Amino acid sequence: MTTLQNDIFLKALRCEPVSRTPIWIMRQAGRYLPEYRATRAKAGDFMSLCKNTDFATEVTLQPLDRFDLDAAILFSDILTIPDALGLGLYFETGEGPKFKNPLTDARSIQNLPRIDVNTDLQYVMNAVSSIKKALNGRVPLIGFSGSPWTLACYMIQGEGSRDFAKVKKVMYGQPELMHQLLDFLSDIVSDYLLAQIEAGADAVQIFDTWGGLLSESAYRDFSLRSMERIIERIKPTGVPIIMFTKGAGSWMHLIKGSGADCVGLDWTMNLGRARDQLGDNIAVQGNLDPSFLLTDEEKIDEQVARILGENHGRPGHIFNLGHGITPQVNPELVKFLVDRVHDLSFLQES
Repeated sequence: MTTLQNDIFLKALRCEPVSRTPIWIMRQAGRYLPEYRATRAKAGDFMSLCKNTDFATEVTLQPLDRFDLDAAILFSDILTIPDALGLGLYFETGEGPKFKNPLTDARSIQNLPRIDVNTDLQYVMNAVSSIKKALNGRVPLIGFSGSPWTLACYMIQGEGSRDFAKVKKVMYGQPELMHQLLDFLSDIVSDYLLAQIEAGADAVQIFDTWGGLLSESAYRDFSLRSMERIIERIKPTGVPIIMFTKGAGSWMHLIKGSGADCVGLDWTMNLGRARDQLGDNIAVQGNLDPSFLLTDEEKIDEQVARILGENHGRPGHIFNLGHGITPQVNPELVKFLVDRVHDLSFLQES
């Protein structure tokens, strides 16, 4: 096994003391980088980029060659599982993901095929193995999946939505059917993340993008419950698990018992308050509003100082954005952010 040259990200996930705050950025490999756009153009389209091992490896490493990041994240998509289930994932220019064959009734849900993640999603495991080899111990590698609730939202709605009305109609009108789908997806997501770990992932993150659309009781029953099932299966591996629900700021009391090693926070939550509610044994990740990367160095500097101040120097903080980086961002401001997090947190530790 290759020894990690930089393991502060993993130490922070375990709430161990570190010399400076680690940082990585959600969607750190993406359209804001000209080298990414060039590689994507060679691939032809987004999913071809994901499914080509060499290209996926190349774009995963691109931000690490520019910035002093403390972790790499597998280049893939949260919707690979629904695509493998035959729903026909596609992307239109300037729009989000869509499905040619969304789930429209009980029969379409009950007739979903059983898949083998190591066969039907082998390209993802190939990418994990290739990236891990290319990193050669440089930094840890993060694997990931969408949460069952988030996957179900896209699979039923067929695309992104402000309210996911079709999904909520099933959830409230046929809760047993929704639970059947979520349990089915929980098993696949668990298998998927375990396979990524077997292929070399050092940590995994569950992206619950749409959990914040729910009421507290619905979040507990239809989103958190599924993620807890996944965490329970992964926990014996000893690999740290990050759980990120966008819009979950008022539910820390529920999330605290999930079993996650780290809780991702969006920018609406005070990081210090979240730490107080979660306790000393659960790490937090976040939580700069990505829009600050559209401003200037002075404003970014102020926000870095504020967020680090909210943490009060406690072990177990990974700096990140409160959601994914946007395509309009100037890479020079990303470099400033990464360097400033390291410099300012080192000074606070000294």
